[in-house]
Amino acid sequence: MTDSRSGAGMALIAMLCVQLGIAASVGLFDEVGSEGAACLRLAFAGLILLAIVRPRPGAFSRSGLVAAIALGAVTAAVTMFFMAAVARIPMGTASALEFLGPLGVAILRGRGSTKTWPVVAAVGVLLLTEPWRGSLDPAGVAFALAAAVAWALYIVLTQRVGDEVTGLQGLAISMPVAGLVATVVAGPSLVGALSPEVLLAGVGLAILLPVIPFALEMLALRRLTATAFGTLMSLEPALALLIGLIVLGQAPGLLPVAGIAFVIVAGIGAERTGARPGLAVGDRGAVPVDDDAPRLAASLGTVIRPAHQGAAEA
Repeated sequence: MTDSRSGAGMALIAMLCVQLGIAASVGLFDEVGSEGAACLRLAFAGLILLAIVRPRPGAFSRSGLVAAIALGAVTAAVTMFFMAAVARIPMGTASALEFLGPLGVAILRGRGSTKTWPVVAAVGVLLLTEPWRGSLDPAGVAFALAAAVAWALYIVLTQRVGDEVTGLQGLAISMPVAGLVATVVAGPSLVGALSPEVLLAGVGLAILLPVIPFALEMLALRRLTATAFGTLMSLEPALALLIGLIVLGQAPGLLPVAGIAFVIVAGIGAERTGARPGLAVGDRGAVPVDDDAPRLAASLGTVIRPAHQGAAEA
């Protein structure tokens, strides 16, 4: 019971870090734009994980290395698409639309009653977007749906990398690749916009998302079943709605709130009836753990506190 409670607490804190990291990234939009904020976060996260894990060439087969590189490109896509969506539509709505990606993976892999959940999700999407009112930015909705597709690919590729590469070696390749892809796409727009304060904020955001959440999710998965973990992850759109309200002042209407509830119910239902054993809905990088895990945990103890405090002061 203690392990399950601590695991649930870690998973919830990980989700909180994800949503706070996204909300904090919005503060950089005026300085570097949504693409620039995503680029800084991914680039610094890649450097941090590369320095901590130090990937070993012998840990990769040819197919494993290709899968890790592809995962990096998809990681950049899901991050940049989602940041572009949050710049145009409320964070809770964007998060719920993005969650259609992992929901779709669970539904496609499921059987029987799992096939009923698309109807529930479709009702949620209609309530979220309210197409009869035309109040949402169509580009924002399109970016959120593109992020959903990218997240579905992310899950499939994460599974592939996890099957072929031990520990955090795959992440230590995929995250730097994500940083490189983001830099190629958004790097030119950052010229002239960088300052010591912006760079420091980028380091802090990279640690807040994804370094801390990944470490916490890894520890949570040691204490929870995949089904329990995936069910908790299904609550993320609701947490995004709450953070959007508190941090960004984005007050949703009653119908969008109901829509998010429908998407959450669909996610929980699909997770409990159709997820692949060992891979939960919304599982962001659950891979076998080896001797890299203690190194990551030890290194985080010396890196997180000063970098995060510096970003907060900036």
